[in-house]
Amino acid sequence: MVKSKISWCFRLKDGLNITEPNTRLADSYRDEARNSLLRAEKNFEDNDLLWTTVVIYYAEYYALYSFLQKIGIKCENHTCSIAAVTELLCEEKTRTINDHKNKRIDAQYYMRVDKKGEVEQMLREAQMVVAMFDEMISNLSDEKIERYRTIMKKFSVL
Repeated sequence: MVKSKISWCFRLKDGLNITEPNTRLADSYRDEARNSLLRAEKNFEDNDLLWTTVVIYYAEYYALYSFLQKIGIKCENHTCSIAAVTELLCEEKTRTINDHKNKRIDAQYYMRVDKKGEVEQMLREAQMVVAMFDEMISNLSDEKIERYRTIMKKFSVL
């Protein structure tokens, strides 16, 4: 299912697109992920659980998107970005962000927000997700980047 979704994402107007790796942009998204985590922590301290939930998701998404920029993948569709990273890294690496994406949608559009303890758990999970991508990006070799790009190129021609 993920493989056919990725091929579909390459056909979308603002879907997946192979570009040149962009370290500067990747670093900007990494910084934004860290800043968003700080904002989520502040929102949580202020007992604003709705915006804590929203910003948690965006912190994770910025970290994930930083990875895509680092390897030269552009995408303006969150579902497609997550699917691409799932294909490249495995579902375990994106399970939390997918769960938090759904919680963000529930909070932002339906005013359904988890209890404080659950949001606090989300915040801890987000810290781990951002740290995981931060470490992964820091350790990306040129060979690994090229391997990821080769995998994605196969989907772009299907």
